[in-house]
Amino acid sequence: MTAHHRRVGAATLKRLRLSRGWSLADTARSLIDTASRLGQPFGSSLASVQRSVARWESATAPILPGERYQLLLAHVYARGRNGQHSLGPGSDFTELLGALAHLGEGERQLHELRALLLRKATDASGGLLALLGPTTQHALLEALADPTRIDGELLTGMRAAVADVNVQVGSIPFVRLQTLLAPVVESCRRLLTDAVPGPLLPELRSIAAQAYTLAGRFAFETRDDAASRALYSAATDTAGRIGDPWQRAVVHMSHALVTLYSTPGIEPARALVDAAVRDARAGTSITVRGRAHALQAEIAARAGSRQHAQAALSLAWYDMDGDRVGDPSSSSFSPAHLRGFDGLCELYVGDPAVAHDAFARSAQALTKQRERVQRAIVTTDQALTRIRLGDPHAAAELLHDCIDGASSTGGRVATIRLRRARQELRPWRTEGFVADLDDHLIDALGA
Repeated sequence: MTAHHRRVGAATLKRLRLSRGWSLADTARSLIDTASRLGQPFGSSLASVQRSVARWESATAPILPGERYQLLLAHVYARGRNGQHSLGPGSDFTELLGALAHLGEGERQLHELRALLLRKATDASGGLLALLGPTTQHALLEALADPTRIDGELLTGMRAAVADVNVQVGSIPFVRLQTLLAPVVESCRRLLTDAVPGPLLPELRSIAAQAYTLAGRFAFETRDDAASRALYSAATDTAGRIGDPWQRAVVHMSHALVTLYSTPGIEPARALVDAAVRDARAGTSITVRGRAHALQAEIAARAGSRQHAQAALSLAWYDMDGDRVGDPSSSSFSPAHLRGFDGLCELYVGDPAVAHDAFARSAQALTKQRERVQRAIVTTDQALTRIRLGDPHAAAELLHDCIDGASSTGGRVATIRLRRARQELRPWRTEGFVADLDDHLIDALGA
């Protein structure tokens, strides 16, 4: 960080403090009170904490607050002046994270800090509007009372809130994410039944389709299949009214994945995947087309059709190797994800050794927090190949890591895959390493 960046961070911290009418001593007292409330009382005096606050705000040589102070500042500024959690754009909390970034804090630490406060916001019902900034909250309430007052700025805030929930997958359990998304889902539902100005309808429908799809997935992950089906139905209908078919293809693909694990047989999922491929081919997103072909390959492999699986997989790689500059959905799927599908096809209709290496490369490349759930799934499949290659001990070692990943997010698909991998270990059920794995499964997942 340059000296200029540090001065900007210091000035932001000072502006936050003054916006609440606090002196240096007031801020120090707030930090001390927060530490006590969190069960982490300070051993330092008020004067000592006050000097720390002053050093952070120094106009000449500001310093970055330590991790403990960052946590306390986050708890202080995560609540707006009305006492409610506010973590969205324009909130004091967002300003705090920007200040810490300018003072030199890394992106990973800031992501973890934000995830921690989101968990705190959803401990009770305080998180229902946490991701909508103060301005967006006010504008949304006005629009719900009078839909003609909806504007582009409000829609931008709503889309940002949906994206914010999406990026937290892997950081926060699905049940909490469901709570965070609920107000946007309900607001979209109400606004779409009212007289929203025509020019804004396509954007509202796009936001609604994404919110419904994400909510459908969360409902599935939290084992509410009836709610999941209803949300996917709403998402499909809404996406079909947008104009670009790739957005409906995204809905079909998400719906297909949950259907694969909640409905007997593969035909219902196959029908959804085929619909996704048709929409993706007619749409403008090459990335979505590649993902649809990859899912088509998985379905074919599960059905035992090697030729069809390889053909679809070749199309997926052709799509992903193409020019995707300007793709409207370029971040939704990557070669790292596709390598996992390479592994799946080899697992079902090919060579387990080739599958193992493909899964290993995929898991190694899935490093983002958002990819944590997918990484756990891929690694579980990698463990399954080790069993089929005659190395159950090595498989169990991998499965321990997968259990930790699945338990932290509450992912249903990862849990199902884990149970299936455990079934493959039945020939070694009297061995100590399998007993240890069972103990871990029971402790972490109750299964």
